[in-house]
Amino acid sequence: MPIHVEIVTQERLVFQEHEADMVMVPGAEGEMGVLPHHAPVLTTMGFGELVVRKGNREERFVIYGGVVDVRPDKVVALADLAESSFDLDETKIEEARQRAVQMMRDGVPETENRQAALALRHAELALKVKMKMKARGPSILRIVEDESED
Repeated sequence: MPIHVEIVTQERLVFQEHEADMVMVPGAEGEMGVLPHHAPVLTTMGFGELVVRKGNREERFVIYGGVVDVRPDKVVALADLAESSFDLDETKIEEARQRAVQMMRDGVPETENRQAALALRHAELALKVKMKMKARGPSILRIVEDESED
């Protein structure tokens, strides 16, 4: 029995797969692996990488908090923010990281301090995931819809 997986933000449905084999969730207390027939769980997600596996293919997402609802046949990740690792632009990430580092170095008003720290954390996590993908090389096969199944 496969797992139905949905990753949703307030703005949109980021990803949906009806027949995943496994999901790795960045829980607030650590990573949680979910296989078919998993016990029901509702928990918070921290900043981290969510991985969906289907056969020898996988899709990875950078998750910036939220909650996840795990059921025996379905995983719904309600993320504060989520980005596919395949959509990450290393140049833009590095530029954002440099801006955040500069803001922290220059000092920012008290009201913007948390925002600058959060921007730095986002950029560093995205960069870490992008570097991990790059290191694995072309061996990663992305989960994509088979157009012949229309």
